[in-house]
Amino acid sequence: MSRKQKKSLIRILIAAAMLAGFSFLPVEGTPRLIIYLIPYLVIGYDILKKAVKGIGRGQVFDENFLMAVATLGAIVLGEYTEGVAVMLFYQIGELFESYAVGKSRRNISDLMDIRPDYANLETEEGITRVDPDEVPVGSVIVVRPGEKVPIDGRILEGNASLNTSALTGESLPREAGAGDEVISGCIDMTGVLRIETTREFGESTVSRILELVENSSSRKSESENFISKFARYYTPAVCISALLLATCPPLVRMLFLGAAPDWKIWVYRALTFLVISCPCALVISIPLSFFAGIGGASREGILIKGSNYLEALSKTGCVVFDKTGTLTQGVFEVDGIHHNTMEEETLLRYAASAESYSSHPISLSIQRAYGKPVDSRKVTDVEELGGHGVSARVEGVSVAVGNAGLMDRLGIPYRECGKVGTVVHTAVDGSYAGHILITDRLKQNAAETVAALKREGISRVVMLTGDIRQVADQVAGELGITQVHSELLPADKVEKVEALLKDCKGKLVFVGDGINDAPVLARADIGIAMGALGSDAAIEAADVVLMDDDPLKIVKAVRISRKCMRIVYENIWFAIGIKLLCLLAGALGFANMWIAIFADVGVMILAVLNAIRALAVK
Repeated sequence: MSRKQKKSLIRILIAAAMLAGFSFLPVEGTPRLIIYLIPYLVIGYDILKKAVKGIGRGQVFDENFLMAVATLGAIVLGEYTEGVAVMLFYQIGELFESYAVGKSRRNISDLMDIRPDYANLETEEGITRVDPDEVPVGSVIVVRPGEKVPIDGRILEGNASLNTSALTGESLPREAGAGDEVISGCIDMTGVLRIETTREFGESTVSRILELVENSSSRKSESENFISKFARYYTPAVCISALLLATCPPLVRMLFLGAAPDWKIWVYRALTFLVISCPCALVISIPLSFFAGIGGASREGILIKGSNYLEALSKTGCVVFDKTGTLTQGVFEVDGIHHNTMEEETLLRYAASAESYSSHPISLSIQRAYGKPVDSRKVTDVEELGGHGVSARVEGVSVAVGNAGLMDRLGIPYRECGKVGTVVHTAVDGSYAGHILITDRLKQNAAETVAALKREGISRVVMLTGDIRQVADQVAGELGITQVHSELLPADKVEKVEALLKDCKGKLVFVGDGINDAPVLARADIGIAMGALGSDAAIEAADVVLMDDDPLKIVKAVRISRKCMRIVYENIWFAIGIKLLCLLAGALGFANMWIAIFADVGVMILAVLNAIRALAVK
């Protein structure tokens, strides 16, 4: 409990003790008023202060104004116990709400307890502990067992098990050694690592993630916007209604019936009406529900950029997957070299040299298969041919490496491959030299993800890929995906998504690797970046970032969003329903201040309790 919450609790206990004790004192009149004003001011001085400030700013109609008018009115009417009790129970509700919000924030803070406090910078004088902000790119830092990796970098020396649970939600450690990339926020569990930094702290993974989570509440959902507009019109309306309730019946009684106006009865009913009408339950519980939902998802390694995306996820009607790196592991291996007209090693040397400037997984697999360093001085005139491949001059000879489309483009006859996989055709000096077969494997949970999405009622699952039709059809068949579009260029994927958007009943979700699919991620209703840990393109383009490459977390994200929206609608209908019933009862004289307290504070507490259920993720 924070210091502010402890202070509020002490005030509540003191005011409650005074209220209970003063009820036994045999005093009446002005002395009774004075002694009851003591607990009233103890428990309510801050509410009165906020109400006065609100009036000064022109923001009259808020819950502080309603509480101040209702409780002071009750005291003026001589209902001292009820006036103090309303303020007391209101403060109890505020304390409870503060604790619930604090619990939600602590869950996110615990999850995001990845901000490093220091970095061990290697200098000529030795190891110096400095602020991570002070470490320039290219510096060497040392991370010891038990310490957090403070900045993204590349391991120069050492081997260690890295705990990434705060980033990915996964409990299994990852092994890392010399040459591996590491990201900030991981915890070194075993060995000493020397790391060369590749980014400044402000651009590192941990900083980007923290910024993403901190800003997630700034994007409001449709439900939150509705509640904000509702409160803006609702509060003045109930104030005017309370004023009419207090004045019209007595005036009608006096003017038309000739009887004495019963002001006290109707003013009391109007004050009760004001207490009942306070919209705290809606104003507090709805944003809290979304905040808790985002917090619960974050704890599972699912970063949702705002409550608007959380709400949109609940309306998912169509899920479109990229193939490579999303449904498949994206770890390509050379499976064979076929129809080659030269030595395999020579063909691999030409292909690896031409691909040496590319970081595409296919290119990296060819370079790994060659297994030797490439002399970059012998590689010139490199040209990327989008969606087709690459051409270059290697050792003075023209080399073209790519798909069948590249061979057609160059007018070079080629041989088809009898096996299913990614086929990389190679032409050397204008003649066909053979092709390299590269295969990829399905992710462990890919098939279960497709089946689980269908169980969630999302029957339309589509796969888009730039791979050849045979490979795409084989992968789709193994996964149970019936709609597949293959051999697509990046621009073609955007066109396909735009066509699917017109037919999709609900929101369209596109799931990609967050790097090559940035245009499609941005075009879809909701873009989910898969396996995008540390990827700038993912964090910028996607609306939802999965901190590891487990596709099942897409299903979990949809379930979290639907649970959160159920809670939101439960709170809306519950709060409005109880309010309307109690308002009617208060206007007709069937509800007193104690019923009003339940309609305000009781409903708020129940709604907040319901809202924090969104934190729990099974």
